[in-house]
Amino acid sequence: MKHNFVFCILVLLTGQLFAQKVTVGARSSKISNENADGYSSDLDANSDEVKISLGKFLKETGKAKNSGETITITEPVINGTVYNKGFLYATVSGSDVKTRVWIGINKSQWSDAESGSILKELEQMVYRFGIKYYRDKIQAQIDEAQQAADAVTKQSQRTTNEGKSLANKLQSNDQEKVRLEKALEANKLEDLVLKQKIVNNKKSLDSLSMATEKINIVIQGHKERQGKVN
Repeated sequence: MKHNFVFCILVLLTGQLFAQKVTVGARSSKISNENADGYSSDLDANSDEVKISLGKFLKETGKAKNSGETITITEPVINGTVYNKGFLYATVSGSDVKTRVWIGINKSQWSDAESGSILKELEQMVYRFGIKYYRDKIQAQIDEAQQAADAVTKQSQRTTNEGKSLANKLQSNDQEKVRLEKALEANKLEDLVLKQKIVNNKKSLDSLSMATEKINIVIQGHKERQGKVN
């Protein structure tokens, strides 16, 4: 069972041990049948997990609302400025192992000056998200590995304590064995002494029986003599 425990721990620790690199590229997308410009990054990750993580990430940027496959951010906060007009859009698409994250804007909702600066910020935003996602994922693996290490440490301590307990029991057992062996030798000697005492007792009883018989004969003789007195 302990070997199985160690094997399970080793399986648990097996995972991606290589470092991921986040790359961001400009990409257009269709949002509500309108062209939108933005930036995307391809992540080595599960699309469902990325979508959950991106939703949490975007909540810090504004009011996030899911609409089908698109996340819409209203009243976005960019570089500390709250924009009451214009939305940010984000999409997540992919599979269990590869996922594309895209964040962009519909330029028609923004002035030329705004759209230019915002797109630069979105490029950094996509990059920051990719970095955060990978680091959070690795942190989760670190936490999982630490839990496994703690479990191994606890099991090691339990095994060590068990070993000490077994050693103490063995020592006590050996001491009890010595005591019992001495008691057995003493028992054998006492057995011989008791048997000899029984023999001696029987001899004493035989002697006393013979003495009693002789005394009774003497008593009977005295009585007969007594009866002859006249």
